[in-house]
Amino acid sequence: MIDVCVSGAGGRMGQAVVGAVTREDDMRVAMSVDPTLGGQPDSYENLTAALASGTPEVMVDFTIPDTVFANVTTALRAGVHVVVGTTGLTDDQVAEIRALAEGGTANALIAPNFAVGAVLMMRFAAEASRHMPKAEIIELHHDRKLDAPSGTALRTAGLMEGDPVVHSVRLPGLVAHQEVILGGHDETLTIRHDSLSRESFMPGVVMAVRAVRTRPGLTLGLEPVLFGTP
Repeated sequence: MIDVCVSGAGGRMGQAVVGAVTREDDMRVAMSVDPTLGGQPDSYENLTAALASGTPEVMVDFTIPDTVFANVTTALRAGVHVVVGTTGLTDDQVAEIRALAEGGTANALIAPNFAVGAVLMMRFAAEASRHMPKAEIIELHHDRKLDAPSGTALRTAGLMEGDPVVHSVRLPGLVAHQEVILGGHDETLTIRHDSLSRESFMPGVVMAVRAVRTRPGLTLGLEPVLFGTP
């Protein structure tokens, strides 16, 4: 049984993670962390208090950019593997997380998007960019998303050739959507992915929880897990 700590359990993504972990036969929610959950069983206002009560095997973090780095480093130093869906980490912070994961006993997996279709979209866009000369990315998210461009869009652009321009849209009614539009000689190619609810991310999160325990150091993206690469 994999004991999981859900950090950000009071948020929309955190609630979905709690539900997804609870439905699996080989894992359970051992503790929930969120300032809004005070007084509930096995719930804590911060990660330090949670880890003082026990040591889960894996922490899943869906919080906010201001707190994710402290959460991840605290968990790694405590020997807890981490799966991170919160975006907004800086390059320097990722480098420090890598150093902690490679130098300690706990591993880390950071992914900008856990939807399997989104991972495929990024892979197809990277391949297409080698054959078409220009591309632009349009990412569309709900108006409560704090960062722009999204982590998925930045990851997609980083995988593609030609340094594509990224456009961000924030509107109520959206969840998470991305189009990659590539242009060639008298033709265009559009690759689009739509997450219709937060449940679309849960199979990837569960996959990452199982995988992070056996992937030494830092894994960036869900692609290595999905495609079986280092």
